[in-house]
Amino acid sequence: MIETADGWEALMGGTWLDPAIRVRHSGAMHLTPLLVSTLSNQLNAVSGWLAKAEAFAAERGENPDRLLALRLAPDMFPLTTQLRFLAFQAQEPVYRLRGVALPEALLQVRQEGRDGGERPGAWPEACARVEDAARFLATVGPDELDSAAGKPVAHELPNGMIFDMTGGQYVRDWALPQVAFHQMIAYALLRQAGVPLGKVDFVPHMFAYIRPGTAPAGAN
Repeated sequence: MIETADGWEALMGGTWLDPAIRVRHSGAMHLTPLLVSTLSNQLNAVSGWLAKAEAFAAERGENPDRLLALRLAPDMFPLTTQLRFLAFQAQEPVYRLRGVALPEALLQVRQEGRDGGERPGAWPEACARVEDAARFLATVGPDELDSAAGKPVAHELPNGMIFDMTGGQYVRDWALPQVAFHQMIAYALLRQAGVPLGKVDFVPHMFAYIRPGTAPAGAN
């Protein structure tokens, strides 16, 4: 059994996770780079999809606002809500790990999402919510949240359920999966609408790691 980071690194040919986001032998996680880098990549990818969607609508002489009402199923939230919830849940963990109350402006983003079925809003507003979330994450200090890894986090849902976790568990088991869910639903809705998206659009940050000379012709 491989029990150490060095063991995994050897197994993977020396290309394991960046040291900044490794789980330490003590079990403490470097939460800040894990959380902020992951969420920033996701938000930036979504902003790229929205730009493609806007161009797609323009080519067809359509208003992109119509995309905001799209749903995968009748009992699911529309795209406008998925984007608001994405923006909200990308910022929420930073405040919770800081141990401070969520600001009213952020709660308003969540409320916009809840009201999205009746008031989908306009395309520029939805795009701005995603961009604002990315800008906020850029203000987080490089190790600002690390000390919260072992601290208790009580996460209460609107239905009264309360989850008791550590900060590390909260990030791993709640915060990151929640954002990933809304990101995936947004991708599926845009793809279903005909927006020309592919897997490369889902992980554009990977181009930062590509070995020179190995990219297929025409890749960017």
